[in-house]
Amino acid sequence: MSPRTHLQRRPRRPSRAAGRLAAAALACAGLLAGCSGGGPGAGSAAGGTVTLKVGDFGTFGYNDEGAGLFRTYMRLHPDITIVEDNNSNEQNYWNATQTHLAAGSGADDIQAFDVTRMGRVTTALADKFVDLAHVPGVSQADWAPVKWAQGRTRSGAVLGLGTDLGPEAVCYNTKLFAAAGLPTEPAAVGRLWAGSWDTFVNAVGTRYQARAPEGTHFLDSGEGLFNSVVGSGAVQYYDARGRPVYATNPSVRAAWDLAGQAVAAGETGGIVQFSTQWASGFANNSFATTICPAWQMANIVNDAGPQNKGVWNIATAPQPSNWGGSYLTVPKQGKHIAQAAALAQWLTAAPQEAEVFAAVNVGNFPSNVRAYRDPRVFRARNSFLSDAPIGQIFSAAATRIPTAPIGPYDGVIRNDMGNGVLLMEQEHKSPDEAWKATMSQIKTDITP
Repeated sequence: MSPRTHLQRRPRRPSRAAGRLAAAALACAGLLAGCSGGGPGAGSAAGGTVTLKVGDFGTFGYNDEGAGLFRTYMRLHPDITIVEDNNSNEQNYWNATQTHLAAGSGADDIQAFDVTRMGRVTTALADKFVDLAHVPGVSQADWAPVKWAQGRTRSGAVLGLGTDLGPEAVCYNTKLFAAAGLPTEPAAVGRLWAGSWDTFVNAVGTRYQARAPEGTHFLDSGEGLFNSVVGSGAVQYYDARGRPVYATNPSVRAAWDLAGQAVAAGETGGIVQFSTQWASGFANNSFATTICPAWQMANIVNDAGPQNKGVWNIATAPQPSNWGGSYLTVPKQGKHIAQAAALAQWLTAAPQEAEVFAAVNVGNFPSNVRAYRDPRVFRARNSFLSDAPIGQIFSAAATRIPTAPIGPYDGVIRNDMGNGVLLMEQEHKSPDEAWKATMSQIKTDITP
């Protein structure tokens, strides 16, 4: 397979979709097929004098198949009717929404966006959205710093209110750790690599691989490792002035080289994440760790199967990082802007985010930090993952995520970088060869 073939962009792994799509509780399937809860009209009720359309994708958990928040809001506000306009495919949803925004009509009253789209929303499309900073009930103190920062323009306008977040941990296979002579208790495991991704790869990974059960690897994917190391940095693909620095940022290249070291040492399985082979890896215990944002838990539960209940556990990541999350925005073209803004604020308030996390059960971890004191979050545990105290683990991680700037092509760059790591894993390219090919592909993909 040629480098060009591998660098063709695979379908995006939406931050929401990856965990939610695989959730056993909702019996969803397919990389981009969300648990839609119905098409347009889902979650709506007749009677209100003002109809608000909420455009979203995948599973936000607001309708009656989730936490029932739409119905609750309509009961509290009899003058409001809410209609959910859901698209199971995030890419199609994004394309259609961009068309409506460009035309000046057709957008929903509220539009949800994946975090990878927010760099474009807050730059090239900023004039299309309402500044939500002064909506009653909206306060910067309510959100994790990274969530607030990435929903703002550089001039300070708040265009997106954060829904869920993807704070990262490391999920690990206790059977494989024990077989390789590594500790299995979460606190002891976390201490193995505390503070350093280099230690994670070149100390713990090397130690595991030296005694690894035959046919197993320390990591499922070099791509997940690379993304997490980059995500731990205060500057990633764009700088604070909005300039792309993916090719010159030393921390990006350091992450690339570290992924290359893991690949060269045989620590990664070279598996495309969210593929059939990846799912089988959980069931067959073929890798010992996977980078684990909150929504990843649903994939493990679904793919590992009941026979592996209690085999996986969760430890603190070497450094805090984020993978995923979404926002609610209010387009200026709407006819009911004030009502839409009020609904967006209510849906992202702490009690509602805690309710979605508890009721939907596929890892929609709150980005509203006040929800972390809610017992539904703070006391949450995952019985499949060795009864891990997931509320405490992910709450602690969420508030430490760096507030790195994002830009209009963050998602494209991230996807191309991931494909580039696969060049090292699956085509045995050197880090330099794969880097050059990846830089060329990114330039092609982000050139207007």
